Amino acid sequence: MVLVSTRNPLNMGAVARAMSNFGVFHLRVVDPYEVAFRRAKSAVGASELLANAEEFSSVADAVADCALVVGTTAVGPREVQHPVRSLEDGARVIRRKLAPAKVALLFGSEKYGLSNNDMSHCHWLMRIPTRAEHRSMNLGQAAAICLYELVRKGRPGGPIERKPVANAAEVERITTVLFDVLRFTRYWNPGSSKSTEEKVRRLIRRLHLEKGDAEVLLGMLRQVLWKVNVDSKK
Repeated sequence: MVLVSTRNPLNMGAVARAMSNFGVFHLRVVDPYEVAFRRAKSAVGASELLANAEEFSSVADAVADCALVVGTTAVGPREVQHPVRSLEDGARVIRRKLAPAKVALLFGSEKYGLSNNDMSHCHWLMRIPTRAEHRSMNLGQAAAICLYELVRKGRPGGPIERKPVANAAEVERITTVLFDVLRFTRYWNPGSSKSTEEKVRRLIRRLHLEKGDAEVLLGMLRQVLWKVNVDSKK
């Protein structure tokens, strides 16, 4: 579980309690609003889990070792650039992935949810089917519902995929080199459009690269970058 820019320590404690209820014990937090969250009294029976939460300064670092990154959203009026799965469908995919690899489930701040940049690190999104007139939910409740759906048909696990998939850090390395190539070829100007960067990051994640394929693609891009650098110096 990854909590991004959460503001209320009580909500963070409620998430930890839900995690303990359903047997999920790895909590990561990105840029939390207050350090005091580690002492939240709402983490009934899960104070140790909360105390051991790992802190990160960015989503990229928090999900670096994960092969699947799933965001949560209420959708609403915003335009979402990702596939959005139902809880049941999303939980089925997550259970299958959890056998051979780590999966990150992201929740955004209580006020704004996940930003577009946060979502650009996700492969796809899940939403709880709340009514349109009142979409948002308390963070602890939302986490509990998602975790319940994940375990209600048995503990995570399933057929192990034959080939390991690239984790988020490996995929981000490909994205970084691709950005360098795009910059040198003048396809992309880093200062011109943040949406282009997010679009490229989403595109790479939709490929669901296997580890071996990721290494090949990274080597190809580095070779292209080297060639572009050489030519630019002539």
